[in-house]
Amino acid sequence: MSGSTGLDAMPSDADHSDDSAPKSPQAETPREIELKLLAPPGVLKQIHDAPIIVQHARNKGSVRLLEAVYFDTPDHKLSAHGVSLRVRRSGKRCIQTIKLPPDISQLSRPEWETPVSGMAPELGLLPLAEIGGPLENLSVDEIAPVFTTRVRRWTRIIALPSATVELAFDEGAIEAGDKQAPLSEIELELKGGDIGALYDFGLALLELAPLQFGTESKAERGFALARDAAPAAARAAPSDLKPEDSVDAAIAKLLMGCHAHMLRNTAAAAHGKTQEGVHQMRVALRRMRTALSMFHREIPAPCLKQLSADAKAIARALGDARNWDVFCTSTVQTIADLNLPGFNAEALRSAAEPIRQQSYTDVRAMLAAQHTNRFSLSLGRIVARRTWRNDIDSETLTILTEPVAALAERTLSRLHRKALKQGSGFSELEPEARHGLRLTLKKLRYATEFFLPLFEDDNSARGYLRRLSKLQDALGVDNDVTTTEHLLSAVAARSQDPGVHRGIGLMAGWLARDRVEAMKSLGSRWKAFKGAEPFWKA
Repeated sequence: MSGSTGLDAMPSDADHSDDSAPKSPQAETPREIELKLLAPPGVLKQIHDAPIIVQHARNKGSVRLLEAVYFDTPDHKLSAHGVSLRVRRSGKRCIQTIKLPPDISQLSRPEWETPVSGMAPELGLLPLAEIGGPLENLSVDEIAPVFTTRVRRWTRIIALPSATVELAFDEGAIEAGDKQAPLSEIELELKGGDIGALYDFGLALLELAPLQFGTESKAERGFALARDAAPAAARAAPSDLKPEDSVDAAIAKLLMGCHAHMLRNTAAAAHGKTQEGVHQMRVALRRMRTALSMFHREIPAPCLKQLSADAKAIARALGDARNWDVFCTSTVQTIADLNLPGFNAEALRSAAEPIRQQSYTDVRAMLAAQHTNRFSLSLGRIVARRTWRNDIDSETLTILTEPVAALAERTLSRLHRKALKQGSGFSELEPEARHGLRLTLKKLRYATEFFLPLFEDDNSARGYLRRLSKLQDALGVDNDVTTTEHLLSAVAARSQDPGVHRGIGLMAGWLARDRVEAMKSLGSRWKAFKGAEPFWKA
């Protein structure tokens, strides 16, 4: 890379840290960098001596039996903050370990380890005040065992061209009282070198077996098992762009943020107990596609275009589950609350529930599919290696060194102009044109949220976002009604129950009313948005 571009001075992967977790100064914080891959039972034996492993192995490997006990306070103080405290026994040796919340998109989390005399924690040996958070001033009397893991671990050192990796195959179980859950997973821990090598090796293993990108730690799974808790969904973290960031740094930050948002909701989406898992995963992918679109327009790197296509396919596969979630919970309940004579909400839900359950079966199959996990591993590798710098000409390469504010102004101006053009003659727009405008406004909203930290003290920026959001929401009612009409048709085709068909008719009539009411507010909301000043030009 030419020194004149200034890219050599840009932050490396290690410069992007998780500022939300309690920790000591960056230079002194020990960090674990690890990629986890989940394997179906029996699969680990099939790839134990795969050529890709044997070819790069530095040793023959070793087997250890590991028993670990995880601790928490009665009010779940540690796990509620994403902190784990365990004591693990291997042979006659016992090690206590504290791990803080991970930066999941970078495979990294702070951890501290110290030898102890037995299977009870000795907190005085750990720098609790330095670590901070819920651990500060914690005493042994406040904690108790919650669950245990028993694992047969086979490890081997892998020497790759750009990194040294510890490969571990873990098979065993999590035990919480009389409850058990199987463990079958691969851990790739970076011992030195390029983090991109973890993704390289993970992608190579993915070609050998039906593996899944692991997003939950043993601690998270164990605490959930002990408390009969479903995986929690997570909203997007605020954008962490700074005025001093370059376009190159902005691409890395935004893609990592969107990837982390997606990964944090994968387990909740698969579990299906809360509808927020699928919803937030779709939001993450839509935000990611907005980011990829605006970056690819400036930096036409092939890798960005391919990521966008893959993200679109995954988001589409989540669509049915999201639509049926909304229908079975929000939409039907809203009509039920009106107490319309003859409306049987339970009959409608019962008729729709088998379709909703099938949609979640499809979601789980998609999340386990090779193409989905290849997408996550490829995205991680692209960000780790800044692959968008490749295959572009020198003129385009200079854009990467520009301040992110320049990209923000170009992107927001373009989307704002496009929205105004699409909304010309707003009161006469056909439904298809309104739908196109809504999609543009959604992209503009996500882009505004991405760049908002650059205008943190600007009240006009937040005012603009409020007007934009209100207009987008009002246009969304029309789209929601159209979607619900399709769902009602699907229920009608499956049910012969007269009560269900009566309810469908009542819902269809009320939804038509909702559409009319929403249209009444559209004109004023469009005028409010149209009158909003482009804050980025101030």
